[in-house]
Amino acid sequence: MKHLITLLVCALLLNTGCAQKKKETPTATDDIATRFLNALDAGQKTKALLKQNDSLRSDWHFFPWTMFKREGIPLNELTDSQKELVHELLQTYLSKSGYDKTMGAIEVEGILGDLTNDREYRNTGKYYTTFYGEPNTSEPWSWAFEGHHVSLNFTIDGDEVSYVPMFFGANPGIVMEGPRKGRRSLVKEEDLGLELINLLDAQQQETAIIQDTTFNDILSLNKTEINHLGNEGLAVSSMTAIQQKLLFQLVNEYLSSAPAKIAVVRGTKIEAEELGDIYFAWAGAKALGEAHYYRIQGKTFLIEFDNSQNGANHIHAVWRDYNGDFGRDLIKEHYHNSDHHH
Repeated sequence: MKHLITLLVCALLLNTGCAQKKKETPTATDDIATRFLNALDAGQKTKALLKQNDSLRSDWHFFPWTMFKREGIPLNELTDSQKELVHELLQTYLSKSGYDKTMGAIEVEGILGDLTNDREYRNTGKYYTTFYGEPNTSEPWSWAFEGHHVSLNFTIDGDEVSYVPMFFGANPGIVMEGPRKGRRSLVKEEDLGLELINLLDAQQQETAIIQDTTFNDILSLNKTEINHLGNEGLAVSSMTAIQQKLLFQLVNEYLSSAPAKIAVVRGTKIEAEELGDIYFAWAGAKALGEAHYYRIQGKTFLIEFDNSQNGANHIHAVWRDYNGDFGRDLIKEHYHNSDHHH
């Protein structure tokens, strides 16, 4: 297990990349959040800045903007210079990989708007930035960036950063027509999963495949809190070394959306989980273009991937932490250790 985690950590350091303009990882002294809020006028700031304990902080979703009202300020209500600060925020709190996936989801929304001739419903300006609590204070604070097929949720306490739930999606997963025909989204998440299920032998597949049809979406959906889904599927301890290495490459692809230092911290926490506590479960077909679903689940985390809707051309992929979603573990530890809160 240690050898596999070492490989995972090394891969994270090499592959996450750095899109940030100033710092490798966000810290309490990083002023990009404050600079963004200070660039807003009073009306904009009222929309963008809520209280840290606002119940809306964990009321997340990944649906089109017309289906559910979102808090925060959308891109299409910002000036060009304010938008540049949003991009700097994203580049600071994500790796290059994570930033590219975020921009890719917005790009695909625009492609779908062109294909359906409906740029109002598929509106690339309706991606919202929201702060919960004043940034860079002695108290934990949070910020989110959210729109159709993107939900990024960051909680910051000093130098500690939580970045879950983290959701990316795409419709279409593969662009089938138009000038961008052939463009694919979330390629590694899909291809590595397909490679892994097909690398298992017949007996392993019989255990890993929990049903012949998919669930038509991720099971965790946009729930505020989730419970462990049960140890269905194939225990990683029952995989060969080659299969285990491929599985952790897949885990790495999800972790690597965060800056390297943050991703490595989360990856090393997986080291505490025995291989027998991590399960790989599959549902549906085993080929690209046919509906399929998988999940990787440990004691502390859940990864889900689904490509079932719209003729198996509509992807939802998410990372969740059972105790760490919306920084719950950071906030709990903060109040436990802070004398002035006792």
